[in-house]
Amino acid sequence: MLLIKTIALALAVFIMPAAFAQTFTFTAIPDEDETKLQTRFDKVADYLSEKLGVEVKYMPVKSYAAAVTAFRNNQVQLAWFGGLSGVQARRLVPGSHAIAQGYEDQFFKSYLIANASVPLARADSFPDIKGYTFTFGSKGSTSGRLMPQFYIEQNTQTKVDDLFSRVGFSGDHSRTIAQVEAGAYQIGAVNYKVWDDMVVKGQVDTSKVKVIWESPVYPDYQWTLRAGSDDTYGAGFSAKVKQALLDMTDPDLLASFPRHSFVPATNKDYEPVESVATAIGLLD
Repeated sequence: MLLIKTIALALAVFIMPAAFAQTFTFTAIPDEDETKLQTRFDKVADYLSEKLGVEVKYMPVKSYAAAVTAFRNNQVQLAWFGGLSGVQARRLVPGSHAIAQGYEDQFFKSYLIANASVPLARADSFPDIKGYTFTFGSKGSTSGRLMPQFYIEQNTQTKVDDLFSRVGFSGDHSRTIAQVEAGAYQIGAVNYKVWDDMVVKGQVDTSKVKVIWESPVYPDYQWTLRAGSDDTYGAGFSAKVKQALLDMTDPDLLASFPRHSFVPATNKDYEPVESVATAIGLLD
């Protein structure tokens, strides 16, 4: 009897980590209205749970900085970051890796948009935007702040605070569009995917707001997996997460991002973002 109990205890200890693995949690930067994100990413959590064999939950956050903090504190083990927030998170948690990016994220871009009252038309050459009021998106946004600021300062040889009559931060891309459309700011910088998607859905009044410039391409959003995931969830777990993301083909799930598909990514892919962030003083 003692031998049987000993064997049973040993089996229980062996089986428990797989049977009772802790919840795997992910988050996403709030680049659009938060209420939309919950519905979108709960479906992604269900998909990942089925593929990974563990409970997966989506944890909403209030800001880009909060997403990075949640990753640093191990409140989330996976995150859909922008280029800059991913760099920031991986610097805070060494050994973490970018594992997948949207197909489109290999050649992402930003738009400068303007209220219809601004006498500027879309052109390949950089527009004369000096003296206008201007809004970025979130302070931590790659497409709504980092790269637009870099291209603006590169093309004008002027710091943004000296170039514009007033500079603001809307918080996310959809709010940037709304503020420029309403005339609260004359010009703004937005993620081209959000703009294009909102235009297709009829959520932008293009008689009131227009695109005046399109940036060169750069790497942007990516999935970053926290260091130590294999230790917590079992050998090979990180490879399973990556494969589950690459295998995501359901158009409804991909529309949550929105992306055509996911492709492999590495930390090296985001070295250009890190270099730009360092050059304009957003990273030490």
